[in-house]
Amino acid sequence: MNKSNLKFRDIDDYHACQPNTIKKYLHQLRKTIKQAAPKVTEVISYGMPAFRLNKVLVYYAVCKSHIGLYPTPGPIRYFKKELAHYKTSKGAIQLPIDKPLPLALIKKIVKFRVAEDVRKAKTAK
Repeated sequence: MNKSNLKFRDIDDYHACQPNTIKKYLHQLRKTIKQAAPKVTEVISYGMPAFRLNKVLVYYAVCKSHIGLYPTPGPIRYFKKELAHYKTSKGAIQLPIDKPLPLALIKKIVKFRVAEDVRKAKTAK
């Protein structure tokens, strides 16, 4: 079923709509993001779970054969060596659903995004 045109009220609603085999990964991902950035606010943005401080730090979405993690380009460049085993693009990381999530790396990426967000918010004032 194409879920791209569904409207989700919140992240729980998004997770509930996913296959049971994927839900454990989503729970781990959400928990890891919130551990790395405990002050985030959870939102649905562009139809995806997103976590924000001043701006959105990171999004994720379930795709056919992976979970897309969208942390913006900065951390993808910064963690290029650690991400060498994953398919990436300018602002996305594909996390295969047939392998464990790299939770320690995800935590580092989120902390990197928190630092970026705080720095940008200070310079904007």
